[in-house]
Amino acid sequence: MIKKIKEQVFTDPLYGYITVEYDVIMKIIDSNAFQRLRRIRQLSGVSMIFHGAEHSRFSHSLGTYHIATKFLKNESLNNYLSEREKLLFLTTALVHDIGHGPYSHAFEDVFKTDHEILGAKIIKEDKELNRILNRVDKEFLDDVASIILKEGKHPILEQLISSQLDVDRIDYLLRDAYFTGTPYGNIDIDRLIRVLDVKENKVVFRENGINAIENYLINRYHMYWQVYFHRVCRAYEVILEKIYLRIKDLLKEEYKFNCNIEPIRKIIDQTFNISDYLSIDDYYINGLFSSFINSNDEILKVLSKDFLDRNIWSYIDVNTSKVNDIIKNMTKDEIKYFTATRKVYEQTYPTEEEGKIYILLNNNKISSLYKESTIIKSLSSSGQKTDEKFFFRK
Repeated sequence: MIKKIKEQVFTDPLYGYITVEYDVIMKIIDSNAFQRLRRIRQLSGVSMIFHGAEHSRFSHSLGTYHIATKFLKNESLNNYLSEREKLLFLTTALVHDIGHGPYSHAFEDVFKTDHEILGAKIIKEDKELNRILNRVDKEFLDDVASIILKEGKHPILEQLISSQLDVDRIDYLLRDAYFTGTPYGNIDIDRLIRVLDVKENKVVFRENGINAIENYLINRYHMYWQVYFHRVCRAYEVILEKIYLRIKDLLKEEYKFNCNIEPIRKIIDQTFNISDYLSIDDYYINGLFSSFINSNDEILKVLSKDFLDRNIWSYIDVNTSKVNDIIKNMTKDEIKYFTATRKVYEQTYPTEEEGKIYILLNNNKISSLYKESTIIKSLSSSGQKTDEKFFFRK
């Protein structure tokens, strides 16, 4: 494990200095695959309503890495992990989102991709990352990919990176709240780290930290409903999905595009390689949409103009007679491309069977947050909400 002779730092609006000590971490940051994350927004279309939300997956990935370095200052975790496991933790925290596509979730929904599977594939197949990670040892990149895919080989590290309370969620809540200007990301991170412990091969949190965990979960719930599931943001995402759908349909019809559509064609046909996938980012997609303004296909032109000019579609509750009134005068194509029904669901905390945050009791026994927090047990059932809307272009 080669540490840099002199620490390098990134200045971050949330944390001040983010420090890089390991040479391998710096080389990953400088790699083409990781630099691509600068060109992918963290929150896709959320900036259409929260104009400050222009931050990238690059900044979130650096922030997740930084939270991991803070976790390693916890004495119990620091003593539990070997030097190699610490570097493995930091590396995986850094690259956990490297597989995301442009405008992330809409891209995955329409083109049937999975950013975790693709992230592991990039780790294993990108030649530049191969050279960097193999400098640690020949199994290192496979271990990073294994943690991303949650294969159970490194349960502690998987729990630290992807669970109900992990380094990824902590950073995106703090960062997204900061850049959207909302108050719901106020998390007592120092307290959460202070009460963290490792027992019976599990990450646990001591009983006296339950209040900090409750605050984190309640704030997370409010972030979903006030920001991530904001109805205007969802309406904008629907337009994006419809553009992707129109592209798919036109490719089937062998429509002659006036731009380089080959990377998208390969994604749809599942014939792409890692280089093809890494060539696609928000900049590429925005360039496509700009060219579609001059398309001979009227549907593609209208959808692209709506997306670029922020012509947000209207929405109503699905269980109303107005839905039928709207679609009865529409053509088949108008219904297909200019309407959509979308449902979102979120709860404060999953049921006991679906996931656990482990609590270390004062008698040194392990319990669960669900059992030990009256607030969370109550909110697990009452703090459930579903919202289904019908979106349509006027």
